[in-house]
Amino acid sequence: MYTDYQANTITEPFISENFVLESDPARALYFDFVRDLPIVDYHNHLPPNEIAEDKRYANMTEIWLKGDHYKWRAMRANGVPEELITGHRNDWEKFLAWSKTVPYTMRNPLQHWTQMELKHPFGIDDLLTEQNARAIYDSCNEQLQNKLTARALLEAHKVQVVCTTDDPTDDLQYHSQYAAEGKALKMYPTFRPDTLLPANTDAWRQQVARLVAVSGIAVTDLDSLLEALVSRIDAFHELGCRASDHGLERLPPVSLRTVALETACKQLLAGETAPDAQTIDLLQGYVLLELCRQYAKRGWVQQFHLGALRNISTRLYNQLGVNVGGDSMGDWSQTQRLARFLDALDQDGQLAKTVLYNLNPADNETFATMIGNFQDGSVPGKIQWGSGWWFLDQKDGMEKQLNTLSNMGLMSRFIGMVTDSRSFLSFSRHDYFRRILCNVIGQDIQRGLVPNDLPWLGQLAANISYYNTVDYFGWTIK
Repeated sequence: MYTDYQANTITEPFISENFVLESDPARALYFDFVRDLPIVDYHNHLPPNEIAEDKRYANMTEIWLKGDHYKWRAMRANGVPEELITGHRNDWEKFLAWSKTVPYTMRNPLQHWTQMELKHPFGIDDLLTEQNARAIYDSCNEQLQNKLTARALLEAHKVQVVCTTDDPTDDLQYHSQYAAEGKALKMYPTFRPDTLLPANTDAWRQQVARLVAVSGIAVTDLDSLLEALVSRIDAFHELGCRASDHGLERLPPVSLRTVALETACKQLLAGETAPDAQTIDLLQGYVLLELCRQYAKRGWVQQFHLGALRNISTRLYNQLGVNVGGDSMGDWSQTQRLARFLDALDQDGQLAKTVLYNLNPADNETFATMIGNFQDGSVPGKIQWGSGWWFLDQKDGMEKQLNTLSNMGLMSRFIGMVTDSRSFLSFSRHDYFRRILCNVIGQDIQRGLVPNDLPWLGQLAANISYYNTVDYFGWTIK
């Protein structure tokens, strides 16, 4: 009887039209209001050169597995040796190793993402396994070679805006090159100055040297460091940048300018006897506050990704470097520093539109309530609690984020999803989010927890999925 039940119910692809949509109201919201909306992706790590040059990819391993530390972690957990993940083995062997791993990702978001990315844009419904890996690899490779270039992939997902993540020392050559073409699809840089916050490291001093080269400003003290950074803010702004991003363990302490901080900056620049860690922390706080004031002056959105404990595995770091799957959630207390930092800017009327992302779910309620303290009536949803990030970027994490935001703020003003990805195949995450959003609202309709008014709720879902983001960033989209 059980076998008969299985045979009679498996009648459509795993990623069906109704995937995640568990009720008629959810399906109505999705198909009538959300499915066909364009995508504006305001935070990702796509390589700008690949968009500017409309890169054609050699194969699925290049576009799908290289740089994807989510998949790398799963493969290591499945007993795959590093030579088949990041090592010297050929691209087909690496794809086969991933294909063998996919069936073991059941209940991990990687299984959903994998099948969604194969379905669109490649049109493949079959579940990826060791047995069909070669056929799927060849089919996808043929499409990548014949039609699915970097820009074609963006167009296939109806992407209107991509905001890359860029260091202040980047000369923005590819953004400038692409902007000159005047395409409807817009690519804007995002200002990510983390590597230039003062530190007692040779890496920081090397970054300062690059900043000097790209800005043309000699950096010898705190004033000239800020001057050079502001010059890069202006250069980014000219190319359409309207957002900064900061990936920090936690926000630094609020600090006023003092002679001690000026001296500490000179010592760090000169590589002399270093100031103590507390002084460096205060110096970082001062520099970051000054940058945030510049963002507010230009009407930018500032983003803070807080709580990642990075490069934990010394073995992986020494072997492969950063962003290779050796990071975890941190458990620092975020509340006091976050409150004081935002309050210092708010007191001076210099708090820009702000998006806060937490990595530890223990901070959900803290972030959801923190944003309410600094709304000032000037902009709907001026202070945002961002979408589920990294380890929280999955169905359970998104649902918890939506429910907590609804309980403690205004979900209706939420600016929705980002890919936060280095892959041109990750835009299915927007569709994943939209389905989850519609399902959450649909469940509430069925339970009688919200009015059964589909036009109203449909517009709300559309706003969260697309329109709120466009309005928040002030883009003019044709």
